[in-house]
Amino acid sequence: MNIDQRPLAPSPYEGLEVPMFTLSSSVLTDGAPMPESATAEAGSLSPDLTWHGFPEDTASFMLTCFDPDAPIPSGWWHWAILDIPSSMTHLEAGAGASDLMLDGPAFHLRGDAGEASYFGAAPPAGDRPHRYVFTVHALDTDSLGLDDDATPAMASFVALEHTIARASLTVTHQA
Repeated sequence: MNIDQRPLAPSPYEGLEVPMFTLSSSVLTDGAPMPESATAEAGSLSPDLTWHGFPEDTASFMLTCFDPDAPIPSGWWHWAILDIPSSMTHLEAGAGASDLMLDGPAFHLRGDAGEASYFGAAPPAGDRPHRYVFTVHALDTDSLGLDDDATPAMASFVALEHTIARASLTVTHQA
């Protein structure tokens, strides 16, 4: 099979409906191409993100960036941060570099590139445009009870029963 002729993967949160809130960025526009600075080739600078309008009873947040179009069965996790305090509603550009850039108990998980940090877009050359879904999950618990050995897939599974609202921004990139 030619990788650019495979079926389009569904949106990762299709069928997992919860109330929505707002996620914004000075460099990301929903449905638009990702800025070059946020790609792996340009150094994987994580974008700034701001969120608001989440439920008052939010206890913490989880942030993820997922590529459902990676030509592998499970998609590709580019970024995951757990245990973001409910008082934290903004990440500066570059906050994905390490846990030292985060406040309080928040910490990175290892993504599919093997690093506990943001890994920029890096689709295979010649493949169709990939979608990069940046998502902030509002949770009803201060912590998911996971440590930094957990995978983003496991964190997403555990978060299912704790997600009370969600905000997403989807951008694209093609090599």
